[in-house]
Order: sequence, then structure tokens, then C-alpha cells
Amino acid sequence: MGRTNPTYRDALRAIEERWAEFRRALRRRDQPRFDRLFEYAREHADASGLLNHQNPLLPALLSVDLEQERRLDDHEERLEELEAALESVRDGNSSGTEPQKRESC
Repeated sequence: MGRTNPTYRDALRAIEERWAEFRRALRRRDQPRFDRLFEYAREHADASGLLNHQNPLLPALLSVDLEQERRLDDHEERLEELEAALESVRDGNSSGTEPQKRESC
């Protein structure tokens, strides 16, 4: 049998191991964020493996960018929904149906 090339997932694991000391040096609150970045990279490992790039860090970084872009889109969509709901509440109040004030005792 011939030698096999390491998979992209193997390369990604090696990158994560090389950055282990950096992770340990991070503040405790940032360590889960660091881990999440590698989760994002693993979510796109199939596409990154097909690319077969010489530097596996570049597809990993693009994968992180894609996931962060997805999260931004989700947040923007939610913000638009909340703004629309707030606007409809404001429109309802401006049609003469203002909430009644309670009288203090």
C-alpha cells in the first residue's frame, strides 16, 4: 500500500493543536469563543477538503468568515422583525388607542 495524504480534518486538528498554547493563554471568557471558531471551520471541512489548498489555514479562515456572515444575517433578520413589530405597536398606539393612565391612590 502507498502512503496516503492527511485529510483536511487531520490538518485542521494539527492547526488547532499548534494553537493550543495560544488558547491556554487567552482569558477564560475568550476560550469558548476560540473553540467556536474551530467548530465553524469543522462545519465546512467537506468543502475545504475538496479545495485541497496548500495552506489549510486559508480555507479554515474562510469557513469562519462564512459562519460569522451567517450569524450576522440571522441577527439582521431578527432585528428587522423586532423593528417591524415595534413599528406596528407604535402605529396601533397612534391611531387613537393610547394606553390609559392609571390614577394613583
